[in-house]
Amino acid sequence: MLDELDSAIVRQLQEDARQTNRDIARKVGIAPSTCLERIRLLRERGVIRGYHADIDLASLNRGVRALVAAQVRPLSRAVIDEFQRSIAELPEVLSVYVTAGSDDFLIEVTTPDIDTLHAFLADRLALRREIVGFRTSIVFRHLRKTTIEPLGGGYPDVTRYDATRHP
Repeated sequence: MLDELDSAIVRQLQEDARQTNRDIARKVGIAPSTCLERIRLLRERGVIRGYHADIDLASLNRGVRALVAAQVRPLSRAVIDEFQRSIAELPEVLSVYVTAGSDDFLIEVTTPDIDTLHAFLADRLALRREIVGFRTSIVFRHLRKTTIEPLGGGYPDVTRYDATRHP
């Protein structure tokens, strides 16, 4: 669970991970040394797992995005783990989710065009012996939140940490 100060720091990093420690400290109202230590502890705890560039997929010749819901058999841990690992290694695959319900996996795929997507489905997925069925949905638009707030903490939506409220 993050306290109000950690939440404010994480929010600032999500908005712009390239800003300096001094800028983050100023925005949340703490000393730069305190901010640096808090960020170090957030990394150690695994809250901050890395810093990434947000790249336009079309500029990487990945203009078509699809979600593929797949069912595999036999449904065992070994099959699930191997399928997830091997599918994630394919260059067209962005994300692999293991799911509950009628589908076992949700696979996010990007390709240059519809013909390449069709070839991926026919040549890479349909030929796999553990797949017993899959459905594909083409994504027309995608909106992703870049700033994610903690849930259930009851912390107010504040930009600055108020040291008078939490000595």
